[in-house]
Amino acid sequence: MARKPKKGYFVRGQFVTEGSEEDLALKREAKGNEGTSRTDLKRESNELQKLGEDLLDLRGTLMLRLTSQGHVNEKLADALDQARRITNFEGRRRQIQFIGKLMRKLPEEALQAVREALFEKHSGSASETLALHMAEQWRLRLIEADAALDEWVVQHPDTDVQQLRALVRQARKDHLSDAKSVSQGLAPRQGRAFRELFLLIKSQLNASHV
Repeated sequence: MARKPKKGYFVRGQFVTEGSEEDLALKREAKGNEGTSRTDLKRESNELQKLGEDLLDLRGTLMLRLTSQGHVNEKLADALDQARRITNFEGRRRQIQFIGKLMRKLPEEALQAVREALFEKHSGSASETLALHMAEQWRLRLIEADAALDEWVVQHPDTDVQQLRALVRQARKDHLSDAKSVSQGLAPRQGRAFRELFLLIKSQLNASHV
């Protein structure tokens, strides 16, 4: 008497018998993916590709930290280096897609480390921009009013006051010349004292912050 054929199905070329451990494991896996639509999967894929593209601008100590800790493996690091050298639009687009494919293979721990490094980079850039704005505001205040000079000295007593006063005095002269040039329809010039005053202020602000 012929044996009754087993019920089952093929998965990736392998026959899986219904009720077997493999069958139960596949059903558990399918159940875990319920509720994840193609749109969700596509959005997640695009986010990881964008994350990989953002890594192109991450160099220096932050990238070194990711590679040394194993979060960015050698294959991904090489793909990023190649993408930076590609100037052709289509070639770069394909390379970024390849980077996205590699990003999807990274464990969640590595992805989180990448996100933290990128956040640290953007936070640093924001802080630098704020510091530049603050230095610019102080320069304008020092040029416009003597009271600002007294306020600065109180807040930053380590400043070379003699140098600061000399730069402010010269910058004021240049500022008056600039105003006259503007009234005559000419492009204003920025004298040496104007630039050096900014550098002195920025340097002192950085020292005080540290």
